[in-house]
Amino acid sequence: MKHRTIGEGLRLAVQANPQGEAILIGRQRLSFAELRTRAAEVAAGLRRLGVQPGDHVGILMPNNLEYLLLFHGCALLGAAAVHFNSRYRREELRYVIQDSGIKRLFTSAMQREFADYEVMLKDIYPALADWNGSDRLALSEAPALEAIHLLHGPTQHSWPGWEALAGAGQLPENEFCADPERIALIMYTSGTTAQPKACLLSHRALEFCGQGLAERWQMGPADRFWDPLPFFHMSTILPLAACRASGAAFIGQEHFDAGESVREIAEEAATILFPSFPTLTNALFTHPEYAPEKFASVRIVNNVGPADLLRRFADALPAASHVSAYGLTEAGGVIAFNHPDDTLEQRTTTSGQVFDGVEVKVVDPDTLEDKPAGEVGEILIRGPSMFSGYLNAPEKTAEVTAPGGWLRSGDLGALVEGGRIRYVGRLKDMLKVGGENVAAIEIEGQLCQHPSIRMAQVVSAPDERLVEVPAAFIELEPGARLEREAVVEFLRGRIASFKIPRYVAFVTEWPMSATKIQKFKLRAMIDPADRIEIQRKP
Repeated sequence: MKHRTIGEGLRLAVQANPQGEAILIGRQRLSFAELRTRAAEVAAGLRRLGVQPGDHVGILMPNNLEYLLLFHGCALLGAAAVHFNSRYRREELRYVIQDSGIKRLFTSAMQREFADYEVMLKDIYPALADWNGSDRLALSEAPALEAIHLLHGPTQHSWPGWEALAGAGQLPENEFCADPERIALIMYTSGTTAQPKACLLSHRALEFCGQGLAERWQMGPADRFWDPLPFFHMSTILPLAACRASGAAFIGQEHFDAGESVREIAEEAATILFPSFPTLTNALFTHPEYAPEKFASVRIVNNVGPADLLRRFADALPAASHVSAYGLTEAGGVIAFNHPDDTLEQRTTTSGQVFDGVEVKVVDPDTLEDKPAGEVGEILIRGPSMFSGYLNAPEKTAEVTAPGGWLRSGDLGALVEGGRIRYVGRLKDMLKVGGENVAAIEIEGQLCQHPSIRMAQVVSAPDERLVEVPAAFIELEPGARLEREAVVEFLRGRIASFKIPRYVAFVTEWPMSATKIQKFKLRAMIDPADRIEIQRKP
């Protein structure tokens, strides 16, 4: 597979299907030809503002069309787009703005009721209260930052807006970034207690993974790819690349609402659904307006979760092929998807085969010696999808690099029949209960078999005798009731006694990052009142 830039991918999409729908979001629609034209205008506007190839441009916004135009415009110019998690607050914003060295920051007044970025930025940098928008910023905490643009704000606002990019014409195609190794995206990975790390992702990595997805799912111009996930997340960047590679339409959402989503999927005749995370899929399939016949156009649904939960989703929409995935930001997002023709067993218990050109092996995490097929160990990866290191952190890059150029994923898994990946969990998601290794995902899978349990997450809790014990957090189905003791009784005989949770707590909301449940926050929620003493049965 020839490595290419995002601009080359967009050129080929326009050449193949210029009037085909490329992006649909809200009431706005762009063809591939229109997307290319608008992105070239943004690239020219950025250059007029002084942004050069290799510079960093920050995007701190909720989902909207301008977000995608900025991303593509940066790519054509050869600048790196720095995607800010829209849930960031004061200290996280302060850190990423300084660490990333962005030259321009584009933010928005959209959805101010959820996050008022203008107020937060003025709180971080009091000097912004008197900034007239025309002078170059001079912030001691962010010396590289020259200006902040506020989009979708009041017209009388002194900060520059989208109009600052207008009137510069189009960046000529012969001046588009032509180096696949140029960094296109700087993605900050979700932190736990430490500051997030900034993954450097090249045009090569993003386009390679997009082509791999398009080929695996046999995507074409007739496909309509529905994706409700945040634009700052790899679960949008990868589908966008796949749609460029195949000529498919990308259907994004400004804000996820289950009822609106059910209606949109039906009205737009979506063929691929990419909720990817059980919290969103549950909301879709349990909504009062949902009915399988409304999703008759859907041929593929992507999710990641325990096998029993995936089977439940498959039962909710049996006409579609329900697939899973494996990947991480440092590997370009995703390196393995199930093929739609895989069996249900393969699609619920494995993440499919890796893309052609990517290598995977499983090793002992302590010695790095290869594990035999079928045995669990740490997953190592190398190939064209790999990231280009962490920004400003060569020592952290070295920590995840094994001899031979392999990326240490920090994930536990095995290579099973046909070279498919069976994901077991994070190395740090393993519990050591009285000296016995226990995978949290195994307990979660058993809990999800209970008809009253919608979702379950298991973390480690400290224990004086066993060092660690499982603690289960459970979301029940609407209207269901369940006692803690009943949870324990359900697991008896299904799993070894040392794997049975010693803490059981019921939740109605999950502590989330953009799309993932934050287990470190669940650990902080462990309450002694939720402790259950496990009595041995005679």
